[in-house]
Formats: sequence, C-alpha cells, structure tokens
Amino acid sequence: MHSSDIPQIMTLSERIYGEGSGWSAKQLESHLAVFPEGQLVAVRPTEDGDRVVGMAASLIILWDDYELTDSWRDFTAAGMFTNHDPERGRTLYGAEVMTDPTERGQGIGSALYRARQRLVERLGLRRIRAGSRLRGYHRVAATMTASEYVDDVIAGLRRDPTLSFQLRRGFTVIGVVGGYLRNDPESLGYAAVIDWEPEIPPVLPSETP
Repeated sequence: MHSSDIPQIMTLSERIYGEGSGWSAKQLESHLAVFPEGQLVAVRPTEDGDRVVGMAASLIILWDDYELTDSWRDFTAAGMFTNHDPERGRTLYGAEVMTDPTERGQGIGSALYRARQRLVERLGLRRIRAGSRLRGYHRVAATMTASEYVDDVIAGLRRDPTLSFQLRRGFTVIGVVGGYLRNDPESLGYAAVIDWEPEIPPVLPSETP
C-alpha cells in the first residue's frame, strides 16, 4: 500500500461498511507509518490508472499481551495499529481483508490471503490470527448460539460468507467470542477466532501457543 492509495481505500471501505463506518485517513496513515509491509492492496489497471479492488491490513502483536475474548478495538488500538510490536511479537494479526463487491469471485481475496501468508513466512512469524466476523449469524440467531452456528459452518452444514472462505484458506477456529465488533447488525458482535500456521514453524523464543 502507498499513501496515494488511501483515498481509494477510504471510498471502498465506505461502500462496504456504510458512510461514516469505513477506514479514516488518519488510521490508514498510521498503518503505513508503523508497519508498511503489512498493508497490502490489490489493484486493477484501467485507462485512468490503477483502481484499488482489495485491501488487507495487519499488524504484529505478542499474543501473550491479549485475551482470546478481547475486541477488535483492543487488538488494533482502535484501528490505529499503534500497538504494533515487531520486537516481541510473533503473531500477525489480521485486522482487515476487504474486496470490491463488484469484483468478488475473481480471486482477489485469495491473492491477499496468500500474500499475507508469504509475509508471515518471510518474517519468520509463528502464525496469523484474526477475528472472523460471523456475517451470516443474524439470520439464525433466534434459534442457535454463535458457537452452534460456527460448528455448523466447520462441519459444512451451512455457509458463512467470511468464515467459510477462511476455512478453505487453511485457517482453523480456536474459539468463538462475543463483543468483538460494536454495533454490527450482521454478526451481532460475534466472531470466530481463527488461526493459521506455516507448515514449517520457525524457531522462536517462547510464546503461548
């Protein structure tokens, strides 16, 4: 990601999350200041220049500093990434992956996930972890718990737009938490905590699995 991409990322995020709910210029500039390598974009060339069609935002944390039940705001310092800790941290925290709704099904999300996995391998990190927003849970919340919903998704009995995709990318679920995102009508605040580790783990100082 480059600073010149910021206006397009802001526009894209507002299209996805609604006006006033997307990434701010202040947040995106902070991401670039603290961890430029972890900020990825997918672009499509056009006659008018490159068009941003996807973005992934990440930071490095020491997992021992957090609880599994912490919220997105806790893990990302309210979206500023000022808690980025490359000196002690061995976990890449995936704060965001988004793709242009008009471009879905074109492999953009998969390419961003692969690039993030290559980054973990190149930096010698232990894992990727993230909160998977349960976008389909609101449809069944009256009849089942979030944990039951996740179990069904893992078993292939139902599909979640986000979690099903991540499971196909090699992630596993290590927990289900509430209060992850505030005021999210799709997930009702629930998320699956997901984990991905390289096939050949790096030799690292001790950190809680």
